[in-house]
Amino acid sequence: MGVVEAIAAGGRPAGVGPLLAHWRRRKRLSQLELASGSGVSTRHLSFVETGRSRPSRELVLHLAEHLEVPLRERNRLLLAAGFAPTYPETPLNAPAMGTIADALEMLLRSHEPYPALVMNRRFEMVSGNTAIAVLTEGIAPELLAPPINVLRAALHPQGVIRRVINVAEYRRRLFDDLRRAVEYDGDDFLRALQTELASYPAPPEAQLSAVPTDAAVLPVRLRGLRPGDPDLALFSVIATFGTPRDVTVSELSIESFFPADRATEVWLRKRAAELTQHQPLPGA
Repeated sequence: MGVVEAIAAGGRPAGVGPLLAHWRRRKRLSQLELASGSGVSTRHLSFVETGRSRPSRELVLHLAEHLEVPLRERNRLLLAAGFAPTYPETPLNAPAMGTIADALEMLLRSHEPYPALVMNRRFEMVSGNTAIAVLTEGIAPELLAPPINVLRAALHPQGVIRRVINVAEYRRRLFDDLRRAVEYDGDDFLRALQTELASYPAPPEAQLSAVPTDAAVLPVRLRGLRPGDPDLALFSVIATFGTPRDVTVSELSIESFFPADRATEVWLRKRAAELTQHQPLPGA
């Protein structure tokens, strides 16, 4: 089955015109709004979407850029229009990606003793630093079988959520992240993951803990695992590569965790002394 046919079989329209219309509607734009914003006549855009006019390669890329279509989907638009894909998809372990892989490794190492990880568009862990064990300790081993899905490991009843104090806030934030990813990407895997995670039983609301009203960033609060361990408070920053031209690079994100209070900072630095050797998790 070809790529265009596969799109149709997966519930997406085949043909570049219907595909462009599909992305326009997902961005909640009218034909007039897209035409005005992209500098294309409404008449011509209408002809393209209905198949009465065959767009040039340049027009397909121009409209895809304006619609902020993911690079993977831009390649599919080009194929549907009869053109070769523009954006390569290079494995991260390929020699050509050495600079990117080195940069990611440097970011992960330099963030220690605080946890940091790299994940792909499906929320699968690509790599993590030594300190990420702070978050993975105590969860079911099967959730750490590669490829490790970060959201599944977080929200599964035997996952990180068993340690979470402010459960409702934590679940809401992760479900919001997944919903935005589904709206942006439309990947069938993400839709299935969304259904799976929604089927997990929600922990009792009694576990909800109020966050101080003056908090600038919402932290996740985790119970200590061992006797004498303090409860931890962490917030995260998510970064992506600027102006990516490779599909693989465009789909990577780095989540870096920071201590939200002094007690957490002190404990993480102490814990780092016990995790002195950098050992990526399975699947890294």
